[in-house]
Amino acid sequence: MADTLKDVIAELALANRILANEGVLDAFGHVSVRHPRDPKRYLLSRSRSPLLIEPDDILEYSLDSAPVKPPKVHLYAERVIHGCIYQARADVMAVCHHHAPAVMPFAIAGVPIVPVFHLGAAMGEEMPFWDQHDEFGDTNLLVVKPAEGRSLARALGTHSAVLMNRHGATVVAGGLKELVSRSIFMCQNAEYQLRAKTLSTSAPLHRGEIKLAGALSLMPTVVTRTWEYWSARVAAHGDAPSRRRTNGKAARTAQRPRRKGKAKA
Repeated sequence: MADTLKDVIAELALANRILANEGVLDAFGHVSVRHPRDPKRYLLSRSRSPLLIEPDDILEYSLDSAPVKPPKVHLYAERVIHGCIYQARADVMAVCHHHAPAVMPFAIAGVPIVPVFHLGAAMGEEMPFWDQHDEFGDTNLLVVKPAEGRSLARALGTHSAVLMNRHGATVVAGGLKELVSRSIFMCQNAEYQLRAKTLSTSAPLHRGEIKLAGALSLMPTVVTRTWEYWSARVAAHGDAPSRRRTNGKAARTAQRPRRKGKAKA
């Protein structure tokens, strides 16, 4: 994890943009990180599309998902997902909730995502399901009440991710860069699993392979390498966030650099 609060905030803004650039997040979804100095707080953006998030958009919340300072901006309605998981899991340092196209067929059909290639082992051997309707009946499918957030956290249990029936997925990790890797590899795994199924049966990794490959994919050297690669892809698209933070004031929309055309032969 980054050394200072400023660095953590900068990394969180970049993590949002990486996950948007890699197709995990779109106009919706959100990423948080536990406060580096106060485990009873976490950091999460104001309500904004992830690809546009700047350091100035990041706010502090208590674990009951109340903003530490009175907000002057709109907040994510589903922030209880983050607070309730941080309350339930002291080991969790970062959380991502998303509706990635790669996982939605599994969330809709109720079919488990299982590791089918070595990097897919980063998500762990098993991923539970959570059906909001079982406990709360008809809702708009948003997780907005503390009771709903606690129910989701219970379904997650000690796992690294939970699939949400007809909704999406929530992924957790022991650090922000690890979370980004796990979220992206999980989506890649889901895509490969679905494609393999069209050819024949998709054979999952063996239990021992999941343990060994999962540990390998989360090694600091691997996590650093993938973070560098995905960061470069964001920068190449002209979507890197500014590192400027202006005393907590709402950020203005960043001006993207113009993309250069192809050089003439």
